[in-house]
Amino acid sequence: MDPFEDTLQRLREAFREGRTRSAEFRAAQLKGLDRFLREHKQQLQEALLQDLRKATQLDSAFVRKEPFGVVLIIAPWNYPLNLILVPLVGAIAAGNCVMLKPSEVSKNTEKILVEMLPRYLDRSCFAVVLGGPEETGQLLEHKFDYIFFTGSTRVGKIVMAAAAQHLTPVTLELGGKNPCYVDDDCDPQTVANRVALFRYFNAGQTCVAPDYVLCSPAMQERLVPALQAAITRFYGEDPRASPDLGRIISDKHFQRLRGLLGCGRVAVGGQSEESDRYIAPTVLVDVQETEPVMQEEIFGPILPIVTVSSLDEAVDFINRREKPLALYAFSRRSQVVKQVLARTSSGGFCGNDGFMHLILASLPFGGVGASGMGSYHGKFSFDTFSHHRACLLRRPGLEKMYSVRYPPYSPRSLRVLLLAMETRGCSCTLL
Repeated sequence: MDPFEDTLQRLREAFREGRTRSAEFRAAQLKGLDRFLREHKQQLQEALLQDLRKATQLDSAFVRKEPFGVVLIIAPWNYPLNLILVPLVGAIAAGNCVMLKPSEVSKNTEKILVEMLPRYLDRSCFAVVLGGPEETGQLLEHKFDYIFFTGSTRVGKIVMAAAAQHLTPVTLELGGKNPCYVDDDCDPQTVANRVALFRYFNAGQTCVAPDYVLCSPAMQERLVPALQAAITRFYGEDPRASPDLGRIISDKHFQRLRGLLGCGRVAVGGQSEESDRYIAPTVLVDVQETEPVMQEEIFGPILPIVTVSSLDEAVDFINRREKPLALYAFSRRSQVVKQVLARTSSGGFCGNDGFMHLILASLPFGGVGASGMGSYHGKFSFDTFSHHRACLLRRPGLEKMYSVRYPPYSPRSLRVLLLAMETRGCSCTLL
């Protein structure tokens, strides 16, 4: 029997119930910890003396941000330029040397990057390399000082396992199924306009796109015709002829997506053309949780709608699954949006719109759990590619004052040290 299973289950249940969420709870626990230290101060000092023959305190410090060294950036195919250059800017700003690995799937962008970009950078510090999965595997056998990967969860696990061989820190920008909850009190056309824009942008090949809708059966009846109207407004009566609708990146992904069209029932769209890798903006209804379209990130212009009877059921549905990269909630009632925010976890969150949070440089972008780790954008990119080095600088004099630190310790010297620590809030400069 696993001696930890019951305890771990208890902790997970408490977290799912939201026990640790409120500021009041956190403050109460910190006060409890403070009482523990004060009420058992003598016992703890005696225990430390018996265990280690010491009682050590912390000192004040400052942080110096320094480059990691040689960084590997592995980019995906869906935004092959943006998702290699944005992290590159952060890596350069932080002072690193960088090896760039663009996606071999977006071969035209890859060609420009490998042929042109090195002309504009110092070749002794920056390099662009080519290759597919086999070459990337060989690349990951080498030791880097930091790895930044954007792509699927499956490949992210491979990258992390390779990095672990060298204890290399990583940022993993992954994906997932991003839920979109729509409350009954919404204006269906407003919701449809915003959901359709962000679902079908780049033919749905965006990691933060709304992946599925959760709503009541009544809202579904109102939302489906509104989505049809939004799609027609954006892409015309024949979306295939629209210059604003993209195509699927490869035959492999096209075939995968066409297979998902058989899930549930097609309410809008559903057309496809293999020669053009075209899949029409599609809405699926009567979708079951167990169907393939709900088991994997769609990454295409297909939007399933799953009906729920209440907000509680929607939250439970979301929390049964892996933590998504983004989560969306639409409601005229701010308390509903705030409830979804408070009772779920995701890399990012947006109320009453699509992935606008991604565009703001003032906000970090990144995942949590299966959707990734670490973040970047704006100043956060600089921080991601910097080692935060703890430093202390001290004058060589004042030895008489500092000599109180040295053993043997008398009751008086211990009182001085403890008093100094308490008055400075655990940031004693004497030690």
